[in-house]
Parts: sequence; structure tokens; C-alpha cells
Amino acid sequence: MFVIIVYDIKVERVNKVKSYLRENIYWVQNSVFEGEITPSEYEKITKKLKEIINEEEDSIIIYKFPMEDMMERNIIGIEKAPINTIL
Repeated sequence: MFVIIVYDIKVERVNKVKSYLRENIYWVQNSVFEGEITPSEYEKITKKLKEIINEEEDSIIIYKFPMEDMMERNIIGIEKAPINTIL
């Protein structure tokens, strides 16, 4: 499945969330990550994010698509972290 993860996290936890997500999927721009993952990776990621955040103060939204080619990605302006440069 292909996921897009966006978040709004309190400052004291944002670096933990960002660092964790960078280990698992691609950073696209501030507070936005995307990538192809398996269902078991999805479960692992969501479980860890729940451990890091405070659900009373923080927000994470995960958009799931069956496959990357089932969604269209348009960029207006500069692309902060081009995925095509990743080996």
C-alpha cells in the first residue's frame, strides 16, 4: 500500500516523530511523509507513532492507497525533497 502521513505535533515531540518516520518512508516536506509500505509495516509504524505522541495534544493523519499508481501527485512551486533523487 502507498501512504501519505501528515502531522501536527507539539514541538517537544516533533523531532522524535520526524526521525522515526525518516527511518521508514520518504520525507516530502515539513510534516509530510510518503512511501510504499506493507500492511505489517503499517501496523508497526502506527503502533510506534501512538507510543511517541500525546493523543490529547497531537494529530497524525494517514492517507492509504492500495497502490501508488492509484493516486496522482501534483506539485506547485518547488519540491522540497524530490523522491526521484533517492537511490
